[in-house]
Amino acid sequence: MPDRPIRFLIVDDVAENIMALEALLRRDGLVVDSARSATEALELMLRHDYALAFLDVQMPGTDGYELAELMRSTERTRGVPIIFVTAAEMDEARRFRGYEAGAVDYIFKPIDPMILKSKAEVFFRIGRQAKDLERQRDEMQEIARHRDQAMAQLKAHADNSPLAFVTLDRDLSVRSWSKGAERMFGRAAGDLLGLPATASGWLDQGGADLLHDWLDCRRDDAPRFSAELSLDHADIGPISCEVYGSVLTDGAGRPTLSLQLLDITERKQAEEIRALLIGELNHRIKNTLANVQAIARQSLRQSASLADFEVSFGGRLQALARAHSILSDATWASAPLDQLIDDQINSGTLDADRLRRSGPPVELSPDTMLRMALTLHELGTNAAKYGALSSVDGMVDLSWRLEGGALVLTWRESGGPEVRAPQSEGFGTTLISAAGGGDPAAVSADWRPEGVVWTIRIGDGVTRMAAPEAVAAPGAAAQPRPRSLKGCRVLLVEDEPLVALDLRFELEDAGATVTGVARSVAEAMEAGRDASAIDLVLLDGNLKGEPVDAIAAMLDDQAVPFCFVSGYGREHLPAGFDHAPLIEKPFRPDTLRSVLTGLLAARLPAE
Repeated sequence: MPDRPIRFLIVDDVAENIMALEALLRRDGLVVDSARSATEALELMLRHDYALAFLDVQMPGTDGYELAELMRSTERTRGVPIIFVTAAEMDEARRFRGYEAGAVDYIFKPIDPMILKSKAEVFFRIGRQAKDLERQRDEMQEIARHRDQAMAQLKAHADNSPLAFVTLDRDLSVRSWSKGAERMFGRAAGDLLGLPATASGWLDQGGADLLHDWLDCRRDDAPRFSAELSLDHADIGPISCEVYGSVLTDGAGRPTLSLQLLDITERKQAEEIRALLIGELNHRIKNTLANVQAIARQSLRQSASLADFEVSFGGRLQALARAHSILSDATWASAPLDQLIDDQINSGTLDADRLRRSGPPVELSPDTMLRMALTLHELGTNAAKYGALSSVDGMVDLSWRLEGGALVLTWRESGGPEVRAPQSEGFGTTLISAAGGGDPAAVSADWRPEGVVWTIRIGDGVTRMAAPEAVAAPGAAAQPRPRSLKGCRVLLVEDEPLVALDLRFELEDAGATVTGVARSVAEAMEAGRDASAIDLVLLDGNLKGEPVDAIAAMLDDQAVPFCFVSGYGREHLPAGFDHAPLIEKPFRPDTLRSVLTGLLAARLPAE
């Protein structure tokens, strides 16, 4: 190893000669070994590396010349410098033999200390330089090993990175093209290396001008830049990329541009879609509010009393809310007409036992769905008040067909009281007429004595469903016999103050007692601990962003009946509580009372 000391070897059969040479050679950083015979010397040379060997010429057995020849015949000892030590006069023949055996010099006895030290100094320095060179060699090898590891790691990162790494020279010719660049742009490195980036169409002229500006920047440090560029993909054309550039210099001092590129095509598309969705959301919200405003105003104008307004406006608002829920489940794409009809049945607007429906499976666009929801609500409400559904034997036939891409829907009533055409059109008739999308000729009413027949033609927003699905007409839900809420103790769990106030008013108007209003999970858990003080709980589906699973589980454990009151659909409510009814916001007072009395009636037999 490079940190080992420098060693000299003395080979002499006379111990006093060895001691004398050791004394003269002694110095820091030098180890002097000695051997009394050629055999000992060869054993030492197999264990250590020597910078110089002093060999006595005259030794019994194997003399110095023979030992030198043995050293030269072995790879390990061949390079050890040899100085012969002798007391004999040297003739040319003997001197030649010594040099032929590998000697570099002679020292004659008696030894001159100055000559010995000066010659030894030369080989000590050579040995030290050799050690330094070994150390430097090892250090360079270690540095090279670390460099190779770092280069391999960097290449692996570059090849596996989602970024593309590209290096361009002063003329924007491609000098390096990573595996990530091959994946990102569908172009092999072999097709681009050495060629101008604009020649292949990968970089357009505008991008080339920008990169030239980066290269022309005069600064002492390595300037760094960033921009968004459109770069060409071999198969799909231009893609949007974020480009980060650093101006560096190569070994010859020439500027190069190191680029890191990130494909942001999906992000740009997402941003465009988000902007479009926000615009569409704003549009839908404003349209919805405008519709609610119009419904409120017109309902108020044509209501005989505040109670009539509450019933008509609440029913229409509920129809809109349920249609929104259907569209939300369909991510505001088209939704089936049959699903809208089922929703009218579930809400109580239509009676499944007295409704016959037929027609091909079709889907309605969001705008058409919302108009049709109001239309069916008005038709069902009018039939229940004045038409076929106001009589025990009355029936409604609802059929539809497709004609040239348009939907023709027929509402036919029969079995009810004698029908007469109204003297004037009310707001309900206006809502029914709106189903035609504003075309007055698209909606017509035939006021037959045996029952009115409405014909509605919808030209836009109708699509035949690709795979017809069997529609099971739901039977009439077996509602428990209504029981009075008078004296019922109710806990409200609701974080919206106005909604809580409205619920409290309706409950107290029905004769119930509101024991408290909990606006957080912690408050609800505390208020619900005493189950004996509560008959019923109205539970919001979410309290200030917190889920209400723990509250529902506690109420189930205590056998306290509860229902959800929420703007969420069933799929967004706590799982495992499907037995708890759902009252959707905004709620109808009659629906609220019906659901709560049903819960109480279901509990009474067990008590």
